Amino acid sequence: MPTSKHAETVAHALDEFRIELPSWGFANTGTRFGKFVQLAAATTLEEKFSDAGQVHRWTGVCPTIALHVLWDLPEGLAGSDVVQALGARHGLRAGSINPNLFQDQIYKYGSLGNPDPAVRQQALNHLFESAEIAKRLDSRDLSLWFADGSNYPGTQNIRKRAKWFEEGLSATHARLTGNQRMLVEYKPFEPAFYHTDIADWGMALLLAQTAGPRAKVLVDTGHHYQSQNIEQIVAWLLERNMLGGFHFNDRRYADDDLTLGSIDPYQVFRIFNEILHFEWETGARADIAYMIDQSHNLKGKIEAMIQTVTTAMELYAKAALVDRERLAVHQEKCELVDAENCLKDAFATDVRPAIREWAQSKGLPGDPLDAFRQSGYLERVTPERQQKNMAAVSSYA
Repeated sequence: MPTSKHAETVAHALDEFRIELPSWGFANTGTRFGKFVQLAAATTLEEKFSDAGQVHRWTGVCPTIALHVLWDLPEGLAGSDVVQALGARHGLRAGSINPNLFQDQIYKYGSLGNPDPAVRQQALNHLFESAEIAKRLDSRDLSLWFADGSNYPGTQNIRKRAKWFEEGLSATHARLTGNQRMLVEYKPFEPAFYHTDIADWGMALLLAQTAGPRAKVLVDTGHHYQSQNIEQIVAWLLERNMLGGFHFNDRRYADDDLTLGSIDPYQVFRIFNEILHFEWETGARADIAYMIDQSHNLKGKIEAMIQTVTTAMELYAKAALVDRERLAVHQEKCELVDAENCLKDAFATDVRPAIREWAQSKGLPGDPLDAFRQSGYLERVTPERQQKNMAAVSSYA
């Protein structure tokens, strides 16, 4: 059983913890070779909101849903009223707005990095409209990921493309108003295999700094080389007030988009530890958007999302239990074993009883996954959706 002090610490941490759900995580997804159909997957924006509402209902920490403009608002700004109505109906708010600059045929050779100025302008117009959609929906963050790059040496001018990105991101930054931010994401490879225009956190940092003070870096935990020290990147970005948000997922090899903590929960714990230690040292809350970005190809969509959310809650709670004063003393004295044990002791703590206490105090179920299964929601929606899902394209060629 948790001690009263542990329970209080966990409750305080979870009172402040929020993690955003991705609309696309509830739809049918697959690999480059095919789409795997789930009969209960969401097929419309309303169904995505409904499914996300279920996750928030049972966990209590997911009040926002990230939206992909071309997938969720194909009519652009005109779709904002529909989003607001769906949000009100399902107890959610619009979260980060994600432009799509990789799907259309015009982006075969890139978007903001395309050698054709007409293509760059079309990409810029989409970014401007996405910023306006975010403003209309009172969404703070414009989340930017670009597939731009090249597959073969010598086929593109890398320096020119970097300059075009500077210009495009600066122009987008100039359109932001109020409390809006733009988050610049990076990825070392895929779909580009020779060079990616924003390949790592240093490139994203430089582009964000060039764009302006509202631009920050977004860290996708799957977008790194094997064994890369992600928490060190997090620490550097925190120190420079440049960490804007996360796309949380897990991976075994590359960007596998697996459920959080399924492969390496200690890594996520270490990331949360760096953030909470920064907050303890500075006395200020880090202004970070926690978001999920996963592809539930095989696991049930809603169940996988609940699993990720509850895992995030557990790992955040564990990180909150680290004895900060003790850790700082051991670090100063270079007491290596004792310092490491500060982390390992907290990580080894079973926080689930304390989380159940917190949940029940909020009128939430102690076991969100079981509560969802007992609700019968999946059994109700499957017959309504299965015909549409069976008609979905599932072949590669």
